[in-house]
Amino acid sequence: MTQRALIFDVDGTLAETEELHRQAFNRAFDEIGLSWNWGTHVYRDLLRVTGGKERIRAFMEQTGFAGDLDVAGLHLIKTRIYTELVASGGIAFRPGILGLINYAIIVGLKLGIATTTSRANVQALFEGTGEAKALSHFSVICCGEDVKRKKPDPEVFLLTLKQLGVDADNCIVIEDSEAGLKAALRAEIDTVYITPSIFTKHHCFDGASEVAEDATALLPFISHFLKSKAQTTSTPG
Repeated sequence: MTQRALIFDVDGTLAETEELHRQAFNRAFDEIGLSWNWGTHVYRDLLRVTGGKERIRAFMEQTGFAGDLDVAGLHLIKTRIYTELVASGGIAFRPGILGLINYAIIVGLKLGIATTTSRANVQALFEGTGEAKALSHFSVICCGEDVKRKKPDPEVFLLTLKQLGVDADNCIVIEDSEAGLKAALRAEIDTVYITPSIFTKHHCFDGASEVAEDATALLPFISHFLKSKAQTTSTPG
């Protein structure tokens, strides 16, 4: 039987986490005595750069910051603050996400995560939403620390495909950003569904299979994908 998979991004896709990330960055800056404060417009632009440490470096370059800054250490502080914010509650998965996960389990789709965020952040999100049990259904979780190059580079998707043991044309990816879309397409995954988040609604999603307000609308498309694949497999060559 041909294996097929459903691969999720995390931040902005599973949950609207980016505002908490923004707050965590600002609290981390304050904790080490930096006068930086990333407003929503600044952070929206910085989200085109994937990876927290990479965003800090991009901001340093943009502003001409010449100080001596331990970027890795600062990012560890930010991660600690973020996990504390998520653990305090008040965050939930976006509409339709749990439904898609349950559907995948029922129909036998493998579940994977391909993200540029850290494994600690993934764990914190599932625990903070009260859905820690759902994480156990994901057979592959590839994170930022597992790759050298982050989205829009396809490395994290290529690694996820390899670990899942599933061909690109038998996978569905759910993303929320332009960088994530480009990364999936460059990994030769043609079926990419986009659910724009609050911070990515202005991104360009040319090449996406579908763009929907949230995951609730994606179930019919996924069902159609599986039926079309089943028909192709059963058709004599």
